[in-house]
Amino acid sequence: MTEAGANARRWYGDAAIAFGVTAALLVTAVSGPTPGMARAALGYGLLAAGGLALAVRRRVPRAVLAVTGACAIGYQTAGFDVPVVAYLFAVYAAVRAGHRGVTAVASVLMLAALPVAALLSGPYDTGEALARARGALEIAWLVAAGAAGEALRQAERRADEAERTREEVARRRADEERLRIARELHDSLTHQISVIKVQAEVAVHVARRRGEDVPAALLAIRTAGREAGRELRATLEALRDDGTAPPRGIDDVAELVERARSLGLDARLCVEGPRVDVPAAVDRTVYRIVQESLTNAARHAGAGTATVRIDCRPEALAVSVEDDGPAAPAAGAPVPGLGLLGMRERVTALGGRLTAGPRDGGGFSVRAELPVERTP
Repeated sequence: MTEAGANARRWYGDAAIAFGVTAALLVTAVSGPTPGMARAALGYGLLAAGGLALAVRRRVPRAVLAVTGACAIGYQTAGFDVPVVAYLFAVYAAVRAGHRGVTAVASVLMLAALPVAALLSGPYDTGEALARARGALEIAWLVAAGAAGEALRQAERRADEAERTREEVARRRADEERLRIARELHDSLTHQISVIKVQAEVAVHVARRRGEDVPAALLAIRTAGREAGRELRATLEALRDDGTAPPRGIDDVAELVERARSLGLDARLCVEGPRVDVPAAVDRTVYRIVQESLTNAARHAGAGTATVRIDCRPEALAVSVEDDGPAAPAAGAPVPGLGLLGMRERVTALGGRLTAGPRDGGGFSVRAELPVERTP
């Protein structure tokens, strides 16, 4: 159940309790002795106001405590000998919300004010007024309502602490696993990639010193080694990141385009529409789509140019990366690799759509559309 649904369910439950208490108070008042017309109208109004105030006892427990107490004193003064049930519900809600001191002070004032209200309501002596006040609010009822509120408050606090503990344990285990993976990657891959890079650099250097033509395959190995080293360092930094570094997003796409140019790919960036704030997950996904698409174009597609377009719309954000590689529609859709599958999973998880395949005019195209509506 969503948070909005849970809030609505609680609201309906509180309203039902408020109407039920109000009905019980009015029935009790009608079945008992009724004072004069003017005092009766005032008393019925105060009974209804005190009962209906319970509908918002979760939101403003102290205000409801004051309203129900004042209404109880008012209808007791008007001559209605009705137990202050609504006030007891308010005591429970206020203590549950953690307002124990305020509730204690208000309850002492209530215990002192009810005998005075009984004396003002009719020709009672002091003993009769005290007896009537005791019938309206037993100290045992008051203590029971406060104890129930405190017990539930403590239970909720312990449940919250247990949930926080579980989250902290899960977060710590996830951090430990990330660091373990980072160590494994560092120990197993860093050395091998460094060897490839050094050997390729040396081979290119030796060939040029001898005046020989450097094979294109060797240059590609050197470029791939450099890029693999950068990607591995970025991956290790991400795994070791404690969450304080800002995530990559749309604002960092220009850096990706510049990096692609440094690898020999004539990449261009075009941003259309007014720049609007988008959810963080959409921001990160756009960056990853562009990163993966440009990497594929530079490494595997044999492309010379690539165009990145980001179209900012009020309801959605569209991103496309097109290159002029040798891919053609007649070749059919490529077998999706891990990079393309990862992009599709990211986009689908956000409720968007992704298409990827050869273009009609040649080359390869990746297009994604991501919704940007924020949940209220």
